[in-house]
Amino acid sequence: MSAQTLLLRALPVALAVALVGCGLSRPASDESAATPTSAPPKVETHSRDDAARRVTTVAPQVARSLPPAPPPAILAEARLAGAMKVSRNAAPMPMLAAPMAQPWPGAVNTEHYTHRDSNPVQLASEQPVSTFGLDVDTGSYTNVRRMLEAGQLPPADSVRAEEFINYFDYGYAPPADRAQPFSVTTELAPAPWNPGRELLLIGVQGYRVPASAIPAANLVFLIDTSGSMDEPDKLPLLKASLKQLVTRLRRQDRVAIVTYAGSAGVALPSTAGDQHATIDAAIDSLGANGSTNGDAGIDLAYAQAEQGFIPGGVNRVILATDGDFNVGTVSEEALKTKIEDHRKSGVALTTLGFGEGNYNDAMAVMLADAGNGSHHYIDSLQEGRRVLVDELSATLLTIAKDVKVQVEFNPAQVKEYRLIGYEKRQLKREDFNNDAVDAGDIGAGANVTAIYEITPAGSDATRVDPLRYGKHAARTDRSGELAFLRLRYKLPGHDASTLIERPIAATPAREASARLRFAASVAAFADALRGGRYLDGYDYARIAALARDARGDDPDGYRAGFVQLVNLADGLSTHSANAGKPPLGGPMPIAPGIGLR
Repeated sequence: MSAQTLLLRALPVALAVALVGCGLSRPASDESAATPTSAPPKVETHSRDDAARRVTTVAPQVARSLPPAPPPAILAEARLAGAMKVSRNAAPMPMLAAPMAQPWPGAVNTEHYTHRDSNPVQLASEQPVSTFGLDVDTGSYTNVRRMLEAGQLPPADSVRAEEFINYFDYGYAPPADRAQPFSVTTELAPAPWNPGRELLLIGVQGYRVPASAIPAANLVFLIDTSGSMDEPDKLPLLKASLKQLVTRLRRQDRVAIVTYAGSAGVALPSTAGDQHATIDAAIDSLGANGSTNGDAGIDLAYAQAEQGFIPGGVNRVILATDGDFNVGTVSEEALKTKIEDHRKSGVALTTLGFGEGNYNDAMAVMLADAGNGSHHYIDSLQEGRRVLVDELSATLLTIAKDVKVQVEFNPAQVKEYRLIGYEKRQLKREDFNNDAVDAGDIGAGANVTAIYEITPAGSDATRVDPLRYGKHAARTDRSGELAFLRLRYKLPGHDASTLIERPIAATPAREASARLRFAASVAAFADALRGGRYLDGYDYARIAALARDARGDDPDGYRAGFVQLVNLADGLSTHSANAGKPPLGGPMPIAPGIGLR
């Protein structure tokens, strides 16, 4: 018998030894002792061939508990070493027990996302009114960018279309003065993926406030320093991002740093913003270890914020975490209630997400929404600078609270409509006039966009059959109006809302503007990543071409980067070995070392 044959026959023995060494399987005698009432048949092994058959029998029983495999090259080397050891010595040597006892770093993915069904198509004759709250979050886009650049298609639940769309600036005209905190722009044009439908764009632009004009800020950074943050893309990236902000802090600002791991503590008591060296030193001192008691950290951070409260100023807790709370109050509903209670004091909450593998997107988004703040995901130092420096006023200074949108469609002009995104901000029709109902806030200089896909009257591109016996609301004397737009908002410090109303003309432009074409490409990309059910076969290549042709002025390269992401998704979905495999976000092995950033 050749040496090669002996080696091949020895490999199953090495794997069996590894399973026993890891505690993932037991000899037959152990199994009998563990389950005396239903002992399995006794299995005896007298040769390597018998051992191979036994491993084949055991493997399915332990498949669910097997640790993820190391990279192929390392695994092959370990198997070879184990096989050679068995071939030279009859005594079993658990050569693979040490490397296989624990998952490889980053190999098991337990990221958590909230499932939301996409908004359905509505018949205007049956459901003419659409109501939702605006949202300025952008975390979904940068989180998905991280996954695509790492060579993984994202799970559908990680994709929120409005956060993709709102990542980009569409150049809306700002309000003429600060009497009304934002302007409203509308546009109607054919849908790129189906000429039988149209896109209605609603753009809201907040007034821009220079950084020097931002009121005094009372900021409390709540930093997750648990052991799960001990990765290069977590605490080290967070510390580098915070240092980008430090140089912009002013004497009138106050900064505190609260940390939480197994317990919470104050790393930096409230300090004047111009004490840059002191703040930098506190940031440098941060280290990661222990479990994650986010509940205690939240309480301490709000206590610090309320002690340093600045009337008329910016009062905000900024929570930076991978969202992995595992000590103290870990129930999402309990934490949501806690944050809602704290926001009544006038202190808002912004969340910054970091890292991969155990990232809890659902937690970070929920906390920001409950805290009248926004959620951002930091996937690079450039993104940290964008959120904390370049868009500082939009991140920190609220100019309008509880901004709600209501669109009433005219059934004489619109057969069907579908709101793209904003699933997490859906409101009941009666909520629009109820000032006690919470909705999204808008920061200074922020621009927010909503897009409806509509099927106009007379089009044969309908998706839903009308009711045979439904009331025909098409008999209206306002046939020149496509829809009627209403917005409500509260000024900071006010409890009563202000109403804005305007009709939207039914005449579409012959061709969409570059602004609408680019926004449409972003909306289409989000839809494609969620399965593309509403795109009528409009593929990644055409989405990329649409975005490329509408890119326009792009001084920071964000739009060019978007086109590259579409191309990456195209390659991964059609050519990559990942196609057809479970997406990132479930428990699956991830090959270390993959990354294009």
